[in-house]
This record gives sequence, structure tokens and C-alpha cells, in this order.
Amino acid sequence: MAAIVLFALLAVVLYLVAATALARPLLGGGQPLNRSALVLAGAAVLIHAGTLLSAHRGSLDLHFFSALSLMACVVSALTLVVNIWRPVAGLGVIVFPLTALLLALDTFAAPATAPLPLEWQIKLHVTVALLAFSVLSIAAALAILLAVQERALRHRQVGSWMRALPPLTLTETLMFRLIGAGFLLLTLTLLTGILFVDNLFGQHLIHKTVLSIIAWLVFGTLLIGRWRHGWRGRSAVNLTLVGMGVLLLAFFGTKAVLELILHRTP
Repeated sequence: MAAIVLFALLAVVLYLVAATALARPLLGGGQPLNRSALVLAGAAVLIHAGTLLSAHRGSLDLHFFSALSLMACVVSALTLVVNIWRPVAGLGVIVFPLTALLLALDTFAAPATAPLPLEWQIKLHVTVALLAFSVLSIAAALAILLAVQERALRHRQVGSWMRALPPLTLTETLMFRLIGAGFLLLTLTLLTGILFVDNLFGQHLIHKTVLSIIAWLVFGTLLIGRWRHGWRGRSAVNLTLVGMGVLLLAFFGTKAVLELILHRTP
């Protein structure tokens, strides 16, 4: 247990150092340290994953804090992939500190939990859902960056930190590509839920199911609006954040109420 705590602490430090290195050109206009930051973040993700496997006995532990930590680990891993494909330093500045916080909460503040036995069908459903949430989370982080850039340009507050960010068109294109991928994964999540989850509209799943469908409709509407009417800018940002907010309630809001307030196991 002591080793797990030490490795978790190391991962937290690496996440924060990586975020600081990525934020350097955004805050002070210094030389970018993107490559070094991504190497540090990659090490943090590997240590984080190893910590989760050790702490939860190599199984999927879907209790509130462990699920948040697992989701954050996947989001950080996907952030690394996105930065290799299309460098967006500001993405890591948002994601890595949040991941460090959620890992710290799971390690130092959460009560001890044990993974519940899951059949392979449920594991598949959960894995697809986790990927959908993670991809759309990154799209939401890009939406925040897009909103900040647009506001700065509108008020003519163009500094060195703005020059360190990618062009608006690149950020927006990447955001919509991620929303498209996330929407497909969310569709698969709903389909696997229908196929594999017994009593999908049961007491503990009704709110999650309804909210997930609402989020699916929001993202679907956004994609259709982009395709048919060229939606972009503030409208696209707002719908992305609304959809992500609903999905956050679906995945973790109901879980928080059940576990932290009602003290029930979902």
C-alpha cells in the first residue's frame, strides 16, 4: 500500500510539472517545452495506470473516486495522442492538473473499495462508455480554449500567450473531429447498453440512461448543424459544453448521489 501511495504521488508531481512546462509559453512567453512536457506526462500516465491496476487488483473498479481517476487517466492518455497528432499545448494545461487532482483524491481521500464482479459484456459496455466520455471531454476542453481565444480576439487582447496557441480554425476543426468520434462511441455505448445491460431503465440506471440520450441528442444536433448550416464559434462552443455537462451528470452525477449521499452501491 505504501508503494502505491508513493507511485501515485510521483504521478501527481509529474502531471503538475508537465502542465507547468506546457503553460510556460502561454504565461510568460518563454520557449516552449512541449516535447519534455509530453515525455513527463507520458511517464505520469504509465505510473497512474500502474497505480490503478495495483490498487484495484487489476479489475475495473467503478466506484465514484476510482472511476473518476480511471477516466482522468484515459483522458490524459488521449491528450498525449492528440498532441502528437495536432500540437495543442493548452489542452494539457487544462487536463493534466485535473488528472493530478482526481488521482490524489482517489489515493488520499477516497474510502477503500473493492471491484464488483462484472461479466465481459458489461466490461465492454463500460469500456466503450469510458472512451466516449474521454473523447468528448477533450472536445469540451478544446471548446473552452476556443472560447478563450475568441474572447481575446474580440477584445483585442492578443499577447504572447495567444501566439502560443494554434489557430482558431485548427482548434475548431479538431474539436469537431473529436465530437464526431465521441458521438459514434456514445452511440455504441447506448447500443451496448440496450444489448447487454439487464433492465436498462431500472432504478439506478433510469437517470443515467435518460441523461445519456439527451447528451446524444445535443451532440447529434450540433453535428447536423455543423454539416447543414456551418455552425461554429460561440454556438458550437455552448452546445459542446451543454452536451458535456449533461453527460457529466449522466456518468458521475447520479453515481455521486448514490454513493456519497445515499450510500448505495450503483
